Amino acid sequence: MSDAASKRATIYFEPALHTAIRLKAAHTHQSISEIVNEAVRAALREDQQDLAAFEDRVAEPVLTYEALLKDLKAHGKL
Repeated sequence: MSDAASKRATIYFEPALHTAIRLKAAHTHQSISEIVNEAVRAALREDQQDLAAFEDRVAEPVLTYEALLKDLKAHGKL
């Protein structure tokens, strides 16, 4: 990946993780950069989905843990 718009960064991996990434790169015929970029994109998409879910539920009533326990006890569940 030698795209002119790409930015260079130094990343330090744990030795075992680096070995796993190198092996995956060789097995899938991808560069380490492609694998890392794909993983970062996936993590960011997941964060975006989590934030959207929180936003969708912002109007829901809040139930504290203590209130939940009290309700369960009142209904014979505890």
